[in-house]
Amino acid sequence: MLDDYPEKVYAGVLGKIIGVYLGRPVEGWLFQDILREYGEILYYVKDRRGLPVVVVDDDITGTFTFVRALDDHGASADISAEQIGQTWLNYVVEGRSVFWWGGLGVSTEHTAYLRLKEGIKPPLSGSAALNTQVHAEQIGGQIFIDAWAMVAPGDPELAAELARRAASVAHDGEAVYAAQALAAMESLAFVEDGVDNLLNAALSAVPSRSVVSKLINDLREWHGGEVDWHRTRERIETAYGPEVYRGSAHCIPNLGLILLGLLYGESDFQRSLMIVNTAGWDTDCNSGNLGCLLGIKKGLAGIDAGPDWRSPVADRMYLPTADGGSAITDAATQALKVANLGRALRKLPSLSPKNGSRFHFELPGSVQGFRPDDDRDALGVADIENVEGHSELGTRTLAVHYRHLAPGRAARITTATFIPPEALDRPDYEMQACPTLYPGQTVRARVIADETNPDAVRCGLILSYYDSRDDLSLSHGPATDVEPGRAETISWKIEDSYDGAPIAQIGLELRAETPTAGTLFLDYLTWDGAPRVTLGRPKGGGSMWRKAWVNAVDQWGPYWEPWWAEAYRIAQNRGAGLLIQGTRDWADYVMRAVITPHL
Repeated sequence: MLDDYPEKVYAGVLGKIIGVYLGRPVEGWLFQDILREYGEILYYVKDRRGLPVVVVDDDITGTFTFVRALDDHGASADISAEQIGQTWLNYVVEGRSVFWWGGLGVSTEHTAYLRLKEGIKPPLSGSAALNTQVHAEQIGGQIFIDAWAMVAPGDPELAAELARRAASVAHDGEAVYAAQALAAMESLAFVEDGVDNLLNAALSAVPSRSVVSKLINDLREWHGGEVDWHRTRERIETAYGPEVYRGSAHCIPNLGLILLGLLYGESDFQRSLMIVNTAGWDTDCNSGNLGCLLGIKKGLAGIDAGPDWRSPVADRMYLPTADGGSAITDAATQALKVANLGRALRKLPSLSPKNGSRFHFELPGSVQGFRPDDDRDALGVADIENVEGHSELGTRTLAVHYRHLAPGRAARITTATFIPPEALDRPDYEMQACPTLYPGQTVRARVIADETNPDAVRCGLILSYYDSRDDLSLSHGPATDVEPGRAETISWKIEDSYDGAPIAQIGLELRAETPTAGTLFLDYLTWDGAPRVTLGRPKGGGSMWRKAWVNAVDQWGPYWEPWWAEAYRIAQNRGAGLLIQGTRDWADYVMRAVITPHL
């Protein structure tokens, strides 16, 4: 196994989510419209449209959900398409999560899901024979493929084979070949930097008479004779564009733009993503695939060589599925999960930094969702960065640099444990999530004060929860004075004092009695133990308690539901309905409830 394998996977995950977030605002736009509105896409443009950078997106959710088939069915290179299809059924909340639910014969993934639900097994569920060729050759086969490549580093044949099985759940023909080609390139990128060799691996992974093979060869030839990517884009549109390969988003035109960005971007992360996003069509998908490939190929240094892509993202990502406790996550956590699946395929033990701490900061530059608080009394007081050293169990820590700390001015950093306010009620893919932290559990954090600090600083654990107005309210836990050069471990067993309201953030607060500045290092933050919590409608009101449940039932109370005595009046018209709360690591727990069946 490669020595830098986890770091390369982390760079690939970052490249994927950065690419998706960069391309999302212009998804489906034409080249001419993008140029007229934005010019070249050189950096995030979401703020120019009043949108958050980090959003729910099917490209991200599917990529890091479907690979869990290896975890759920045994980490084996013999994983079957049928088992991957079962993973779809296990994690997708019908009509609500992961996919564009465009309808039978409109959305390829929705159509395949209905086939699976009817008992039609892969690869027939995604076949052209059942769903028509055009429908089966849409883009989803390549969208979700990156994780399958990252579990097979330096083994393009295995990556292509895993991609074939995964893509065949919903796709057929050229869509499967496109997935195989991309997976082979991404796998080889772990050990090979040359673009020509990557393209050779792609060609070896697909039939020589396929359209994908012809597309690769044409792009190579056109690139060799033309220095202007605009002209080559025109040739792609003429020979392979949406007027030739039809549907909502056919794989061939979009694969052409991925290759365009790869060849003309010359392995520069910013330039490559500029080309693939400015070129239009399915920008978030194309940018996500290319970003992952370049992240693997050039590593973290390649991502960091241009503008600051990472700070606005802060590793944050959302995976809304039936497993709501895994929805609020980050790039470092997902990278470690993928890397451990790759290690399991090779019968190697899992990596568990700092004894399995949730927030360990062991991957270079990782902040795992932590950001400085921007409340009035804390704005501008703290900055954070990932640094080497100061760790008891690892090699890296999160440095909290504070300045102008004084009475009435606090430094606070937090990370999400539930849906943050900016992710609520977005007009796109639905968020399904459960909190990751609950009353009854014990939070622990180890902090170290820099030895050059002029004064001790008071450090405490804090959390935020959604109150009766659905606003975030701050709650303080234990605090201790940390002297310069000293380390302290702070522990907090959270009491059930929030009236069923979900805990939304966890973090640290620094205070001082006299003005001071300095640095505090966060070695790790984690929690464990069984929740002890009453789940119900908070007496004070609010609606966020409802969003803490993954809703996989037909009905859960109409608008007049607050007048009912029961918090949960639910109905499922046919089959199994599920209302889910909790996380995968819960163990040894007992639930009590009063249940009244009406029918």
